[in-house]
Amino acid sequence: MRAHLCEYKAVGNEELPMTQEAHMADSKQAPLDSAAAAKAAFASVQDKPFPNDIFTAPELRWAVIGCGVIANQMAQSLALAGRKLAGVANRTLSKAQAFAEQYGVEKVYETVEDLYADPDIDAVYITTPHNTHITYLRAALAAGKHVLCEKAITLNSAELDEARAIADEHNVVLMDATTVLHMPLYQELRRRMDAGDFGRMNLAQLNFGSYKEYGDLTNRFYNRSLAGGAMLDIGVYALSVMRLFMASQPAEIVSLGNTCETGVDVASGIVCRNAEQQLGVVSLTLHSKQPKRSVISFDKCYIEVNEYPRADHATIVWTVDGHREEVHAGTEAYALCYEMADLEKAVAGDDSKRELLDYASDVMELMTKLRADWGVVYPEEE
Repeated sequence: MRAHLCEYKAVGNEELPMTQEAHMADSKQAPLDSAAAAKAAFASVQDKPFPNDIFTAPELRWAVIGCGVIANQMAQSLALAGRKLAGVANRTLSKAQAFAEQYGVEKVYETVEDLYADPDIDAVYITTPHNTHITYLRAALAAGKHVLCEKAITLNSAELDEARAIADEHNVVLMDATTVLHMPLYQELRRRMDAGDFGRMNLAQLNFGSYKEYGDLTNRFYNRSLAGGAMLDIGVYALSVMRLFMASQPAEIVSLGNTCETGVDVASGIVCRNAEQQLGVVSLTLHSKQPKRSVISFDKCYIEVNEYPRADHATIVWTVDGHREEVHAGTEAYALCYEMADLEKAVAGDDSKRELLDYASDVMELMTKLRADWGVVYPEEE
């Protein structure tokens, strides 16, 4: 039975993490909204030299589809590296033209078909709403373009399987842009886990809560026709972190999910277990603020990562004596650069980057099953 709990009005975009400097300056300050947080992150590195260890593969010529928040952040991220997008396409041509003027983009395409047909474009970044992704994926991959697709990469596993098959057929790289798959912090922690530093992984606990007021049912967070709901918007981050530290895909899942009158999920509690008896416990909500906090527990320690979607810092608390080790890897402001760099590395033959899509497929399988259990179905799936 569905519980109809929505009594609020959806506004704004998902919060992005504060920079460490901003947090330390005023620990009592409310979390920044997405625009302010991104601005703060970029400002924190504006006068610093761009790292020479991010873009190490041959550079590709990129075009972006969509001119929303993420596309703007991508253009700003590339500017930090002294790079520019080569092309832009958008449903509204005037917006694409304004975007190109703002960021010095060379080409504006009147249609996405013109973009696909341009032999000078190597890779496409899709930043449009969730439910449009598969349409763009089919055409871009079939046109021989490598594709980085914003989260959630597709609506469900069937769509992702189809997109992967098209990518394989045309020998191009498809990559999920969920940030946690690409942040250096998780690569470093996984490296140490695989080396045996932490002992056996036993439990992953993850929270993600946002407060989105409810009332305007056309808002993307609660709009069924825009593939709204907590799972595809914030759950993908939590499940991705969980899966990165598990030895295998969870085979057992139990959950409770609340939906609102539009039919999308707004809060849930999830427990997963894999063949190695590793547990994952996840809580999600669009109704209440929760810390974006992950705790990964091992025999020898537990690892805490706060603001985990674009995290560059973790704390390890060691079991034997309780001492704390601080781990820093990567930089929050370069989150979207890491994504593009990983695709370029995959195109250059780095199998470890190509394998990231396997984790994304596992996460999509979990999300698809959970939505089915809760009766959350989008119009495209009927």
